[in-house]
Amino acid sequence: MTALLESIEKIVGTNGVLTGEDVASRSDSWPPMGGCKARAIIRPASTEEVAGVLMLCNEQKQAVVTHGGMTGLVRGAVAGPDEIALSLERMKTIDPVDGVSRTVTVQAGVPLQALQEAAEEAGLLFPLDLGARGSATVGGNIATNAGGNAVIRYGMMREQLLGVEAVLADGTIISSMNNVIKNNTGYDLKQLFIGSEGTLGVITRAVLRLRPAPRSQNTALVGIDEFQKLAEFLRVMDSCLGGTLSAFEVMWNDFYSLIVGDGKKHGKPLEPSYPFYVLLESTGGDEEGDPRRFEDALQTALEGGLMCDAVIAQSKQQRDELWAIRDDVDGLAESLFPPMTFDISLSIPDMDDYGREVRSRLSRQWPGYRMVTFGHLGDGNIHLGIGVGSLDPKTVHAVERIVYGALEKFNGVISAEHGIGIEKRAYLGYSRSPEEIALMRTIKNALDPGNILNPGKILPVAGEEAA
Repeated sequence: MTALLESIEKIVGTNGVLTGEDVASRSDSWPPMGGCKARAIIRPASTEEVAGVLMLCNEQKQAVVTHGGMTGLVRGAVAGPDEIALSLERMKTIDPVDGVSRTVTVQAGVPLQALQEAAEEAGLLFPLDLGARGSATVGGNIATNAGGNAVIRYGMMREQLLGVEAVLADGTIISSMNNVIKNNTGYDLKQLFIGSEGTLGVITRAVLRLRPAPRSQNTALVGIDEFQKLAEFLRVMDSCLGGTLSAFEVMWNDFYSLIVGDGKKHGKPLEPSYPFYVLLESTGGDEEGDPRRFEDALQTALEGGLMCDAVIAQSKQQRDELWAIRDDVDGLAESLFPPMTFDISLSIPDMDDYGREVRSRLSRQWPGYRMVTFGHLGDGNIHLGIGVGSLDPKTVHAVERIVYGALEKFNGVISAEHGIGIEKRAYLGYSRSPEEIALMRTIKNALDPGNILNPGKILPVAGEEAA
C-alpha cells in the first residue's frame, strides 16, 4: 500500500495524506469506539482529486470508506486497517447564494451549520436541521438521507436536493448539477446516491433548495398525560396553525426526567411529572398575527383536554434552551453508558404498544435495564436509547433481536433516518423484501464491480440475511 499512498500524495499533496497517530487520534463512529483504524486518511480538495484517488484505488482493488462529519449512529464510516478513509473535510466551498432561484451550490464537506448560516445571511432558510448541525456535513446528510427536526414541514434531505455531483468507483465524474425544481429528462440519477452511504459513489458537490426565511418563530413545550392524546394534539395544532407547524418532537418521561431536573444540566421548564412532553414549533410570515395564532391553538388544545400545561418561549434564548433539552444526546449517552441507540419508524397509533412490548422483553433478560424514548413523532420516527450494562457482541445482538423483532410485529421500519451501515445490515430483510435486496446488489455490482466503495455496509454479508 505504500506505493499507492505515494501515488495518491502526488494528487492531493503532502497535507492530503494522514497516517499513523494522525489517523488513530480520530474517531470514525458515534459514540466513539476507539480511534480510527484505517491505514491512511486521504483528504482531497476537489472533485478532480477525488476522481484521481478513486481511479488509483480501483486499479489496485483498494477499499475506500468515505468520511463526513462522523456523527452517524450505525458505524457506516468505520474503516479497517486494510482500508483507506476518504475525508472531504477540505471541500468546504459555498458558492454565492442565488436569491432569485433560491438555490445554492456547495461542496460535500460543508458543515450543515455553515450552510444554514450562509442561507440566513442571504435572507433565506435551509430547513434541514439536526442536533449535530455543527459537525454533520452536506455530503453525509445526502448519503444518509438525513431527516431531523423539521421533516414534518420540509421533508428529508431528499426534498432539499436538486442536483448532485459524484465520483464512481473507477474515477468517472457524474455531474448531474441540476438547478431547477422540474426536470423529467430521463432517470433521476441523483436518487442513486441519496441514502447510499458511500457504497455507490462519493458525493462531491450538490445544488440545494433554499426556502423563504420565516418572519416569526414560536416555540412551546407541552405536557400531556395520555399517549392517545398525542395524535389528536398533532392534528389540532396542524389544523389551527394553517400549515406553519414545522416541528413536533415528543419526549417520553423516561427521556425528559433523565435530562431535566435539580442538579442536572437543564432546568425544569415544566415539572418532570407528565408521561409525555411535546416540543412544537411554528414558523410563518406574520410577525404580529402568528404568535397570537400559536397561543390560540394551544388554548384550543387545552380547552379540549388534549394537554395539561405549557411553557411558551419568550425569547431566542428560551427557545434555544428548550431545544437544548431535546438535542442533548451526549447527556443521554452518559446516563445510559454504555448506550445502544435505535432509530425506527412505525405508525403513530402503534408507538406506545410497541414501546411496552420492547420494555417487557428487555425486563425479562435484564431487570436493571434503562430505556428512553423520544423522536419526531409527527413523521412517525422515534428513537430508543437502551442501556443494559454491556456492549458485548452477544448482548448487543440480543437487544437488537428484541427491538427489531418487536418492530416486525408492528410492520415498522428498522431505520428512519440514520441509515443501515454495519449495525443494521443483518436486519435489512426485516424491512426490505428479498427481491428489493437482490436489486440493490445488482445496482451495487453495476456501479462498483470491484466492491471498493465502503464494502460491508448496508447489504447483508453471507450468513446474515437470516439473523
